[in-house]
Amino acid sequence: ENRESMLNSKSNKLTEALEEANKLFDGVCRAREAALDAQFLVIASNIGKEKANELHSEMSAFDSTAFAEDLLTFMGINRTEAEDIDDSEDVPGGFLPADAWQKMGKEAPKYFRRAPTFHYMMGSFKSEPPVPKQRIERQKKSSRGKAERAMPAQLKKMEESHQEATEKEVERILRILQTHFENDPDTPISFFDFVIDPNSFAHTVENMFHVSFLIRDGLAKIKMDEDELPIIEPTKPSGRGEEDSRAGARNQVVISLDQKEWK
Repeated sequence: ENRESMLNSKSNKLTEALEEANKLFDGVCRAREAALDAQFLVIASNIGKEKANELHSEMSAFDSTAFAEDLLTFMGINRTEAEDIDDSEDVPGGFLPADAWQKMGKEAPKYFRRAPTFHYMMGSFKSEPPVPKQRIERQKKSSRGKAERAMPAQLKKMEESHQEATEKEVERILRILQTHFENDPDTPISFFDFVIDPNSFAHTVENMFHVSFLIRDGLAKIKMDEDELPIIEPTKPSGRGEEDSRAGARNQVVISLDQKEWK
């Protein structure tokens, strides 16, 4: 209610209100009374801020022009000589004396005698070395031994499963080859038409890999047709034993196939 009178620089009503509030705060025993005191403190601080902004003190004003004039005078400039030298363009250092900045530099350290302190952001490092952790060699050796014993069994299972999958795939491809040959025994089966998957280069390589087992075991054979292109057909079962069938001529060949040729 008395805001205007409190803002007056010659009035002490704001100080009197704060002193009265301090006396009343000693008898506060309820939360609501403490909330009213906090609300009064906010209002009083706002009034104090407005009152401080309205004060005009010559100490807070900074005149850059006057400061520059005083600085130039301290550095030894002579205004009468400066007007004559200002028109000349041959002076490299301008109208300031040669030792002007040296004089300024010698005067400045007087006001900066105290060096800034150094603070660690995360605290200083500890001079004591860390306590070494005790190593338990027996537990490591026992756990390592268990791991080494477990790995061969695991790898053996993986090799067996991979071998079983390869054998099943080879048998499946052999049945497909025999079916095609039985349906039309007079028409040769192109090797590339048989193994190439037009939608997958990786599947094509797998097919060639599985067909190689058929050739190795003597279950199928590859030969050249009239156009010098490879054709594949299953071998006819003979009455001879397996050892006699393997005794025939065997030739190995490496086929190169990249993605460009596959496309």
